[in-house]
Amino acid sequence: MQPELTTKFHAFETLIRRWSPAINLVSRTDLENLWPRHIEDSLALIPHIPPQTTHAIDLGSGAGFPGLVLAIATGIPFTLIESDKRKAAFLTDAARELSAPAKILSQRIEDARPPPAPLITARALAPLEKLLTLAFPHLAPNGLCLFPKGETAETEIAAAKRHWHMDVERCKTASGYILKVSDLRHD
Repeated sequence: MQPELTTKFHAFETLIRRWSPAINLVSRTDLENLWPRHIEDSLALIPHIPPQTTHAIDLGSGAGFPGLVLAIATGIPFTLIESDKRKAAFLTDAARELSAPAKILSQRIEDARPPPAPLITARALAPLEKLLTLAFPHLAPNGLCLFPKGETAETEIAAAKRHWHMDVERCKTASGYILKVSDLRHD
């Protein structure tokens, strides 16, 4: 990792540690494993981002995983949608302090109206079927969704296929899978 990025991620870690006790950004246990559990997990999405991606949307951004991490690491402008006003305030502060190309929308995903994006991300937000319902209105034609998932990925895919047509590529990671969802159509 470039030294400039390492410096930014250390500053990001400091911000999370400062804000987390007041607004529960990550659990106390996860604070001890912030790099492998959250930052590195988020960075694992980078090889799957199409090179022509001009902007992206992260749903339910919480503490900025993966959206803010990806904006910092790639320079791709991200719209981070977070309904919790306290977490949105954290994201606004972190994006400003880290000079991240991120716009924060403090509203429910269903109410947000950013321009559709060619890339949608979300982590630990909802089962796949619900994620697709939330993502679909924000996804540009021929867009891609990247969703890190745990060991229940296959069960979630099967449930989602009852109502959605899609291509799903499963990419194994240390903590589960990255689901690459494309050609998404509602039944």
